[in-house]
Amino acid sequence: MQINLITGISGSGKSVALRAFEDAGFDCVDNLPVSLLESLVGNLEKEGSKQLAVAIDARRGESISELPKILENLRSQHELRVIFLSADTNSLVQRFSETRRRHPLSGSSKAFDSATLIEAIDRERALLEPLRSQAHCIDTSNIPAHALRSWIYDLVKDKSLGLNVVFQSFGFKKGVPSEADLVFDVRCLPNPHYDKILKPLTGHDQAVKEFLEHIPEVVSMEKDIIQFIEKWLPHYIADGRSYLTVAIGCTGGQHRSVYLVTRLMKHFQNQKALSDLQISFLSRHRELDSIPVIAA
Repeated sequence: MQINLITGISGSGKSVALRAFEDAGFDCVDNLPVSLLESLVGNLEKEGSKQLAVAIDARRGESISELPKILENLRSQHELRVIFLSADTNSLVQRFSETRRRHPLSGSSKAFDSATLIEAIDRERALLEPLRSQAHCIDTSNIPAHALRSWIYDLVKDKSLGLNVVFQSFGFKKGVPSEADLVFDVRCLPNPHYDKILKPLTGHDQAVKEFLEHIPEVVSMEKDIIQFIEKWLPHYIADGRSYLTVAIGCTGGQHRSVYLVTRLMKHFQNQKALSDLQISFLSRHRELDSIPVIAA
């Protein structure tokens, strides 16, 4: 059975992600107690179910600590992917304020009856931290619901059981993506933003591509990033990783980083030598669709 476990910080978009799996034809269960996960999988398997998406959060408190061992058992018998959604504290506070929802850990125990929202968020981060290392992490701070759904659809289409490499463009003025494993700063390259014709365009537009591809520093930066990734990919695989996010950042996340992510995707998707290593490549452009706010 193909199992996708959706977890992460409350308010980061788990419901949006779960609905995307439901639209893709998965059996979906929200807010499942940790202790029932294995029995759910067993019962659905007897019924012939092939695809399951389950959302589990930290509202069960300390029982979440049992989840890594349960996932280890399930992974030995099924295809298992863990998706961890997160967002910065300011974004989470804004979302809870706008929806007037109560955080699940507020008042979840006598010790936290009077916990502030920020204290509840911090406690939840601490409870869920052990899951991050084995998960595909997505920072939803600066992306809208439709972008998250699109990224989930990409994961649904990805059948790779090996290493998933995500190339993501972003703008430093909105912060470095929290899920980034490798970060390349390309702000030192000439910026199309200062050209009146190119300013409203993006790295997807032909005029911007032609501008950047004729600059020696851009060509050199692209080659250096490719060489670094090609050298170290086998080591990341040997380390047992399932996910690797390579973030390419420029000032606004509109021109240079988008162009280079597109170039990197084209290069690595055409490398037949990597096919034997069971690596799949995905691309994201955080700022191009960046509008507030994701509903939880």
